[in-house]
Amino acid sequence: MHEEWDVTVVGAGLAGCEAAWQLARAGFRVRLLEMRPHTMTPAHRTGDPAELVCSNSLRSSSLANAAGVLKEELRRAGSLLVRAADSVAVPAGMALAVDRNAFSRKVAGSLEEHEGIDFVRREVIELPSEPAIIASGPLTADALARELAETTGVDSLYFYDAIAPVVTAESIDRDIAFLQSRHEPVGEGDYLNCPFDRDGYHKFVDELLKAEKVELKRFEREIHFSGCMPVEAIAEQGAETLAHGPMRPVGITLPGSGERPYAVVQLRAENLAGSAWNLVGFQTKLTYSEQRRVFRLIPGLRGAEFLRYGSMHRNTFVNGPEVLDGMLRLRACPNVRLAGQITGVEGYIESIASGFLAAVYLAAELRGRPVSAPPEETALGSLHRYCTTPGKGGFQPSNINFGLFPPIGRKMRKRQRKVEYGRRALEAIGPWLDSLTNLQKPLS
Repeated sequence: MHEEWDVTVVGAGLAGCEAAWQLARAGFRVRLLEMRPHTMTPAHRTGDPAELVCSNSLRSSSLANAAGVLKEELRRAGSLLVRAADSVAVPAGMALAVDRNAFSRKVAGSLEEHEGIDFVRREVIELPSEPAIIASGPLTADALARELAETTGVDSLYFYDAIAPVVTAESIDRDIAFLQSRHEPVGEGDYLNCPFDRDGYHKFVDELLKAEKVELKRFEREIHFSGCMPVEAIAEQGAETLAHGPMRPVGITLPGSGERPYAVVQLRAENLAGSAWNLVGFQTKLTYSEQRRVFRLIPGLRGAEFLRYGSMHRNTFVNGPEVLDGMLRLRACPNVRLAGQITGVEGYIESIASGFLAAVYLAAELRGRPVSAPPEETALGSLHRYCTTPGKGGFQPSNINFGLFPPIGRKMRKRQRKVEYGRRALEAIGPWLDSLTNLQKPLS
């Protein structure tokens, strides 16, 4: 091991920050390398650790939802980032949404205060020779991506991810937009709703389909992750697709009349102050000028002031089942592990989980202690298995979902089955977490 550090973590995104902190917590000296702000990505805006770029939501907190179960498992495991998220949460119904800036500051403070972490700002262009975790994210810089491709002998795959716009609170017309969460009384809940009538909806869809988009480079092929498709790509599937997707009006009623709108755009608070609002489900690759023109056709957003425009960027990931072993090591370079979205997990909470697992496996290896993968009934285990075990068809990134879990094995109603998935997972995670206690501090 290097005389100044025991392990290197590349990338101070969600996976890298979680991995670095867990390793330091276990008593190892960690060198955390981050190329930002000296070298930026197409999506990041700051050099802050754990910057959230696509949304401020870590999705559902319900234990009848796979994302909620995964968060609870990580919470019980002592995840730094889940704890930070809980401390800076903003109202979002049953979802865990956070104040972006406060979240990054919270994570940065924890990293800076830990004497076992050396946070270094520089780009990595080759794989480290010491024990390392590469958590460079879906926007891995070209030099390191080429190094990974050459090392594994497998070309990196990629898909396109889209970011939704954010508008100022004062620019939203509250005589039109109204507060209501689905299936709650008007005036209650955490979402602002911009309602469409039939004619307004179809005019909006027509303009959306005609709008100018950012051109892709000639050598790039467009592949959308199904859970984060641009709003215009959804509209291209049919005139009513949006009204049955991100603009569905189910559970929303108009103030006064109590009738259901034809379609609705929901806005979610971006920060604790409520001064910025995200257009939920409105990821886009429209040009900035077209975003201003088309999205101001949304009722209540005629005078919208955009704090951030939507954008489109390439996300890189490896074929995990082909290039990674069961402990997240590169088969072609076993001293290096991968973590985060580059392994094929998709989403914030999934990236945190991947960083946590990579740290657990590396700590066990350095201690010479045996460690098993999380039980497959757990969210951690099912996600890990998806990224490391060959399956049918081609490998594509995935969020955590109950479809990755082993079947329950008996018939029950849909809601009951989801509840049972969560109950079974949390029952199974306890003994596995207990087995990790000998990794939390150096041996005496």
